Amino acid sequence: MLVKIGNRELDMGGPHLTELRDSSDIRDDFPALRARMKEDGYILIRGFHDREQVFRARSELLRDLAAKGKLDPSADPEEARLHPDNKGHFWAGTNEDKPELLKVLEGPEVMRFFGNFLGGEAMTYNYKWPRAVQNGQSTGAHYDIVYMGRGTPNLYTLWTPLGDTPIELGTLAVLLGSHRWTKVKETYGKLDVDRDRTEGWFSEDPMELIRKYGGQWATTSFNAGDAIFFGMFTMHASTVNVTPHIRISCDTRYQLASEPVDERWIGKKPKGHDAHGNVPLRSMGEARRQWGLG
Repeated sequence: MLVKIGNRELDMGGPHLTELRDSSDIRDDFPALRARMKEDGYILIRGFHDREQVFRARSELLRDLAAKGKLDPSADPEEARLHPDNKGHFWAGTNEDKPELLKVLEGPEVMRFFGNFLGGEAMTYNYKWPRAVQNGQSTGAHYDIVYMGRGTPNLYTLWTPLGDTPIELGTLAVLLGSHRWTKVKETYGKLDVDRDRTEGWFSEDPMELIRKYGGQWATTSFNAGDAIFFGMFTMHASTVNVTPHIRISCDTRYQLASEPVDERWIGKKPKGHDAHGNVPLRSMGEARRQWGLG
């Protein structure tokens, strides 16, 4: 099976792309999960969320997409078939008007899980990142720390697909071993995209990273209820949506409530990223040359 990541097609099971490791068998063994995170840089758990609640959240967002004209009006909204205009959507903000979604992301079981994993009371950013991704779209390779590094680095991103999500619909992909790239962490990993007025994606070429730094990409198909979480220094991207359907997913962040928080993402009206206005952003190519990363 050929999988499209960025501008490349990689062979699943070949030298450059493999399946993500499933950690469902140690879901309740938190010392083992912490050791696995240190080893792999990510944790994949099947059935992490209640499947039926995920579908209720999905329907909530699909109704909104239909109202916004993002779905094919001739099809049932539940099919998530793209409008011929092929446009995605990003629900930026706290999404307090999406109660079914927030039940998935902030429910007591999820908060209890992260409290046990982190070893104390957990909190989640008020700002959430639900996205509807159109055909032909994907996310470039990056560390999350460059977007939310003003608080504790002991912060985790949970990627939740809202619905059954095969690889061809666009799934999260992790570059194995990237959380141990010392030079990249000490240069790119210290970037603040707002402060430094710099592009955030480290690369849009998955093979370039393997050639320069080694490792192997890993992804998998997800069912509704499955989720994956990872640390701030895990290089990740997404596979390209090559289907006529819209992919709905959400990124959510969790940390210890006792540790410093990035102020851009909390409160009733989080400010989010600073407005760049007309100030041109430094390209990642230029930044990488300055860091000696080429």
